[in-house]
Amino acid sequence: MHHSYQIINCTCPDQETAEQLGRRLINEKLAACVNIIPGVLSIYPWQGEIETAVEHLLVIKTQEHLYPQVASCIRNHHPYDLPEIIAVAVTQGDSEYLQWIDSWLSSK
Repeated sequence: MHHSYQIINCTCPDQETAEQLGRRLINEKLAACVNIIPGVLSIYPWQGEIETAVEHLLVIKTQEHLYPQVASCIRNHHPYDLPEIIAVAVTQGDSEYLQWIDSWLSSK
């Protein structure tokens, strides 16, 4: 079965939060792989001020149809009032890697 794929980005305030959320997404079979990139410097407006924060970026590999569940999981378990949940379509990818994603996510 052919699926469409997404990479979903989400920033977290610290390593512990990032790991907990990443493991939850994998354990619930909402993602096949979550990379954690530490030390991302974020600059953004929040409540009338320009904020700067060092965050951890989650790079979540999943199937497009799972986006609503991934977004819900992030919102329910993230400490931010408004967590970043940005999905980017995967237009091409190695077929074996994409099959590996399928095999993990279909083994529910």
